[in-house]
Amino acid sequence: MNRIRQWLWRYRGRVAAGFVCLAIVDVATLFVPLVLADAIDRLTAGNANLIRSGLFIVGLAVVAFVFRFFWRLFLIGTSRRIERDLRAKLYDHLLALPASFYNETKTGDLMAHATNDIEAVTFACGFGLITILDPLVMIPFSIGVMLSIDVRMTAYAVLPLPILTFVMLGFGRVIHKRFEFVQAAFSATMEKVRENVSGVAVLKAFVQEAGSERDFARTNQTLADRNMSLVRVHGLFHALIELLAGATLALTLWIGGGSVIRNAVSLGDFVAFSQYLSMLIWPMIALGDAVNIFQRGRASLGRIGVLLAVPPEIAEPESPRAMAGTRIEVRRLTFRYPAAAGTPPALRDIDLTLEEGTTLGVVGMTGSGKSTLAHLIPRIFDPPPGTVRVGGVDVRDASLSELRKTIGFVPQDAFLFSATIAENIAFGRPDAPRAEIERAAQLAGIHDEIVAFSDGYETRVGERGISLSGGQKQRVAIARALLLQPQIVVFDDPLSAVDAEREEFILANLREFFRGRTSILIAHRLSAVRNAD
Repeated sequence: MNRIRQWLWRYRGRVAAGFVCLAIVDVATLFVPLVLADAIDRLTAGNANLIRSGLFIVGLAVVAFVFRFFWRLFLIGTSRRIERDLRAKLYDHLLALPASFYNETKTGDLMAHATNDIEAVTFACGFGLITILDPLVMIPFSIGVMLSIDVRMTAYAVLPLPILTFVMLGFGRVIHKRFEFVQAAFSATMEKVRENVSGVAVLKAFVQEAGSERDFARTNQTLADRNMSLVRVHGLFHALIELLAGATLALTLWIGGGSVIRNAVSLGDFVAFSQYLSMLIWPMIALGDAVNIFQRGRASLGRIGVLLAVPPEIAEPESPRAMAGTRIEVRRLTFRYPAAAGTPPALRDIDLTLEEGTTLGVVGMTGSGKSTLAHLIPRIFDPPPGTVRVGGVDVRDASLSELRKTIGFVPQDAFLFSATIAENIAFGRPDAPRAEIERAAQLAGIHDEIVAFSDGYETRVGERGISLSGGQKQRVAIARALLLQPQIVVFDDPLSAVDAEREEFILANLREFFRGRTSILIAHRLSAVRNAD
């Protein structure tokens, strides 16, 4: 409960109000057997006037009706607020993590954390909390009334409770472990679906649909087997609780029936006792459910906690320094990717100075470190201290948000969101006027093709821009960077999917844009950088 309690404490007022409403509903429900017992005893005595008893039961039902709505509103509503907060915290944390984290982590795992794991925590904070709060009222009240009716019958009725405690402790550990296995299998299944859907064109091109189906069937079967393993334990757990409850009821009927025959207990009291025993059985079952629910929530919150514990390696400095200009200096830069320990560095002993308003052209073979250099300047990856300076300031000491606002970065792999073309271009400036959006598209050499679409700039590009060609996606990404009017421009081979003639046209458009800006242009064709300084 410790981790879950931390989240519940944020809404302690709503939880307390929900508990009060739940207690009122329980008390109203618990009074019904007493009214019924009185009515039966009066009937036995020959008094058939039960109007008062009926009205009293109706009144208790109305009270339960009103406050049952409010306890659900407060307690279940709190669980949904916790779900919102936890998902927001997880999302914000994912945004703060470096690119290296995503190079090493499967997307399916992250999706499982954001769906199944959070849902398990939500269930624990909602229904799980109710399964604990409900018995706090039901058990003491029921046992108290049962003791007032007959102590011996009550002693036999509560006999299974210590046994139930040991059963819950033993099964709780098993449920926790098996649910962790289920969540791990669910993560693997999510990743398999994501990977195959993303690569469906490759699957079809190589006629591997059948192989993919067999591969997914194995992963899916593993998930089903682990779920069945958990179901077997949970089913046995519930069956044991029902067995204990049934044995208690049978024992009570045997002993209580004799007491009624001997007139030691009235028929009305025996009926009330039986009803209280039934009400006592529900909290016993609820406590069993609580073990299952909280072990699932605990396992899921533990998995989320591991993710939240990953430190954001690239963060705002405590005392950021202001950049003076856009001069770029690289000194003795040697860089190796965090996940590439033991391999040669991607860059070794790089030195360069790029004065304000000048353009640097970078060419080289595949894998020679061009993109690595482009990613280190805006701190997509963190360079070693003192190796990269912009405006006279180590990029690690500059404000991260200001640094990235200063730089218009276009990666080689152009990513577009599932939105309209206009929204993709205006991603960095959502309030940009349409005229500026179109001007940026003209500079990027994509305007004429956009207006040729039936919906023009309102054309939706689909997931990852699937409805556009590779060259079109790259030019939309260029327009997105140009719209920001950045002081520094870093183009990481963004014209690799464009033919030479189109490339020349775009570069001619950009020549005026580059003037006065500090620019780095990475390309695989020498023609693209022939006008660099």
